[in-house]
Amino acid sequence: MTHVSPDTVVRQLGWRYAVKRFDPSKRIDAPTWQALEQSLVLAPSSFGLQPWRFVVVDSPALRTQLRAASWNQPQIEEGSHLVVLAIRKPLGAADVTRWIERLHAVRGTPQAELAGYQKMIQGFIGRPGFDTDGWAARQAYIALGQFMVAAAMVGVDTCPMEGIDPAAYDRILGLPATGYATVVACVAGYRSAGDAFASLPKVRYPHADVVVHVR
Repeated sequence: MTHVSPDTVVRQLGWRYAVKRFDPSKRIDAPTWQALEQSLVLAPSSFGLQPWRFVVVDSPALRTQLRAASWNQPQIEEGSHLVVLAIRKPLGAADVTRWIERLHAVRGTPQAELAGYQKMIQGFIGRPGFDTDGWAARQAYIALGQFMVAAAMVGVDTCPMEGIDPAAYDRILGLPATGYATVVACVAGYRSAGDAFASLPKVRYPHADVVVHVR
């Protein structure tokens, strides 16, 4: 198996930044985008439950509407691709059952052997007062992080966007009827030569201030 070198990982993560202006003339080619979609599909989640859906907005007209629901930030329209990360809402026992059935179908594990696992997951998400929406949103951010790292590894720029109106996104994309709700968006593409932020040094606290080894 081919591995990316440690130097490559650090270099690409240093190269990555939240792009403020994309070059609208540059498009992500199909094989690269397919790999980035797979990075979302392959993202880890607690219990493997995957309480999410990734909505790739191909329609220019919809992206124009979404820009208005995103503080008019130009990235929404300028980037090559826009993906909206949504969570299952409400998340419940039926979603756990669906996951158990998927485990059975893919691995062939008898459902009787999965009954205890199913009960444990349902007990976890069904606890009184448990914030299932907040928990599902945290899972979506795991997928967002994997997507952004994967993009950096193949030289694709990204801009994660929380400066959006989730309710407006839901309405524009028709998400309420699907049982999903917007959490965050991410634009992918290639930085504009005119984006002044591209040449600025990355500002982070020193390594020793944020990484502590406990022995």
